[in-house]
Amino acid sequence: MAEDAPLYNWETLEKETVRPGVTRSGFRGDDVLLVMNYLEPGMQVNPHSHPFEQVVYIVKGKMRFVIGDDVVEGGPGSLIRIPPDVEHYGEPIGEETVWNLDVFSPIREDYRHLVEYQQADFKE
Repeated sequence: MAEDAPLYNWETLEKETVRPGVTRSGFRGDDVLLVMNYLEPGMQVNPHSHPFEQVVYIVKGKMRFVIGDDVVEGGPGSLIRIPPDVEHYGEPIGEETVWNLDVFSPIREDYRHLVEYQQADFKE
């Protein structure tokens, strides 16, 4: 392990407000981006699609995902794959804030601003 390897924690990373009830933080490796989404009950949903494959891991809370014509519900430990270019959205079920971890590889350029704090960790 590298000496003085940087250590980060989701609890202390700066959060970006996406819209009311939705905030997020990011963390990256060389070729992978993790985005933790914090989703409040009653948040406005946002059906969308993108050319990126998305892997979802539900860390905390319960969620309903609409992926194309499919509807799935999951709680902590649930894993969901969202194929590229498929319209999808998620929403919390119940009264608990959901922690929804999205994984993207390669790194999404439109999310790179979320990991600017790590710039010194990489020689680019």
